[in-house]
Amino acid sequence: MSLSVDTPPVPELEDVVDPNEYDDAEVIGDTDYRRDQLEELLRDGAWADAFERWRATTDVTAEEWQIVLDLDLLAQFDFFWDDFADRVGYHAPGIPEDWKERALHPEIDSWKTVSSINAGLTELGQTACEVLKDDYITWESEYEAPDDLPDF
Repeated sequence: MSLSVDTPPVPELEDVVDPNEYDDAEVIGDTDYRRDQLEELLRDGAWADAFERWRATTDVTAEEWQIVLDLDLLAQFDFFWDDFADRVGYHAPGIPEDWKERALHPEIDSWKTVSSINAGLTELGQTACEVLKDDYITWESEYEAPDDLPDF
């Protein structure tokens, strides 16, 4: 399936949340999350490249995508550098479990819609991480393993 929509603006990355506060991320050790550098790379084409790759294969429908835009979910994406793991980490936004009680959007009418949107945003985040790491990031991890690790 393919989603025929315009590439949305790049999410602004802010240093307001420690990635360890997310349920879906764990960063070991002190690290420079490099959000400014990652945002610059996203603006330099990584976001457009990732979105194009994701859009070509996503199962998110045009109606579901409109819900994402209406709720401004893309602004809640967070990307950060995890030096210990030598990877780009991310936090994908999503529709909360209490969506029914909160009446978040009139077009959200089933768990299927919620699941599709949440899975699609997770896939978009993962794709953006892969594009950043594989095609844009030129720095090396600064983490050095201790000298006393056993040889296997």
